[in-house]
Amino acid sequence: MLWLLLVFGLIIAIFLFITLKQFRYWSSKGVKQSSIFQLWVDNIKIIFQLVSPAEHTVELNKRFSSERFAGSCYYFQPLLLLRAPDMIKQIAIKDFENFIDRIQFLRDDIEPLWTKSIFLLRGDEWKAMRATLSPSFTSSKMKGMFGLIKECAENFVKFYEDRRSSAESVDVKDAFARYANDVIASAAFGVTCNSLEEPNNEFYLMGKQATDLSGFWKNISIIFVSFFPKLAKPLGLRLLPAKCDRFFRKVMKENMEDRERNGIIRPDMIHLLMEARKGKLKHDEGREVNTGFATIEESAIGKEEKLQNLHLTDEIITAQALIFFFAGFDSSSTLMSFLSYELAVNPDIQKRLHREVDDTLEQCNGSVTYEALFKMKYLDMVVSETLRKWPTITAIDRLCVKPYTIVPTKDGEEPVHLEEGDLVWFPMYALHRDPKYYPEPERFDPERFSDENKSKIVPYSYFPFGVGPRSCIGNRFALLETKLLFFILLSKFELTVVEKTDIPLPLCKKQFSLAASNGIWVGFHSRRKELD
Repeated sequence: MLWLLLVFGLIIAIFLFITLKQFRYWSSKGVKQSSIFQLWVDNIKIIFQLVSPAEHTVELNKRFSSERFAGSCYYFQPLLLLRAPDMIKQIAIKDFENFIDRIQFLRDDIEPLWTKSIFLLRGDEWKAMRATLSPSFTSSKMKGMFGLIKECAENFVKFYEDRRSSAESVDVKDAFARYANDVIASAAFGVTCNSLEEPNNEFYLMGKQATDLSGFWKNISIIFVSFFPKLAKPLGLRLLPAKCDRFFRKVMKENMEDRERNGIIRPDMIHLLMEARKGKLKHDEGREVNTGFATIEESAIGKEEKLQNLHLTDEIITAQALIFFFAGFDSSSTLMSFLSYELAVNPDIQKRLHREVDDTLEQCNGSVTYEALFKMKYLDMVVSETLRKWPTITAIDRLCVKPYTIVPTKDGEEPVHLEEGDLVWFPMYALHRDPKYYPEPERFDPERFSDENKSKIVPYSYFPFGVGPRSCIGNRFALLETKLLFFILLSKFELTVVEKTDIPLPLCKKQFSLAASNGIWVGFHSRRKELD
């Protein structure tokens, strides 16, 4: 017993020594940071899910309201919180080569599909992948997928038209996740399904398992996989369940083999990835359709032809399809959920949007086109404001890959020397809700993004799809599937507050991505009488 106590005491002493060293990391560099006691409190709240990640970033942002940057720790990982938009521009764009990577929290031998995805690739491998995949996400390529996505949106709306009782009170996160599943299944995997009509279809169930990162034990798994991989592997701990891994590999392999064998061409992501493998995918020449304020212009890296023609194995292609699925399933359905909530609780805004939808439908003779959808100014204002108030991720990380010095610009600042491996954070959610940049940040106000006002938005205080060359490659896809669904939905329904609607919305503490703790419930009330 005595030996056990001594060993346990030694383990605790080593742990405390390591964590205390981490907690003093930024103060040793002359950076203002939270006290050691406060850092312990912060990490305990995060690990035991006592605070939502979004609210944590807001708290940190307020704690250092007079600083351009400050030191903190997340899961005992030292990080530098960048609060000033000009610093975000400097690091994410001007000095991007010093911060090209994201933190690598997964090992290839445990999560090969994740680590081979464009989200986690590093350095030159990431550059080559970005340049190879970038032509797949141009406006013209999205236009090619318009018909596939429109069919999914029409199926979604028809389901609730045919089942009025189901439309009276809708768990919209679940409903939009099923729509997003159908869209990504069709547009990325070449699989047709209707997850509302067939609620237990295999593709949806596998997708739900693959994207579920909520709950205390999942949180513990993430800690082990990230920080103790040698223990995680023998314990069988991983983020992507083995069953899901096998399923997505099988779907992709069989689909690609079938297309090669039978010469099938379908305007979806698999076709584009197969074309990229052959070196046939190029950026389109000509004028691109403006897809909205939140759209990110592709960087020079994404358009660099000499970086293209990366050798795309079946596994690498599957990895890209999986990350598109993850983003499309969770992030897009989150955006749609909060958008439906804001329209329900702001009926005046919804009425104005209804008028724009009706006018556009009339101009298109009853069937919206790709070009007409993206000419809708008020729809873009509403979506942009939803992304401002409810960004689907709360913070963006970048990893320092070369020594870098932050030059002081204010009285009292000293040069801060960053080393290879240092982590910086852009607190997106906190900046989007900072009253310095957005007066009355809790108020849902699409007018912030009107032609008269959007020029007043401080550059790099708004980046819902990320910032710089490493921003979200699928931002046009997300905007298309969201705008198209809401166009068709609002042409038939009015979104209303129901008994289960929480006002205001309490945020979930058990998920990394933004979510409401009790879900989001909205009613779909038919507009048939109004339109008649």
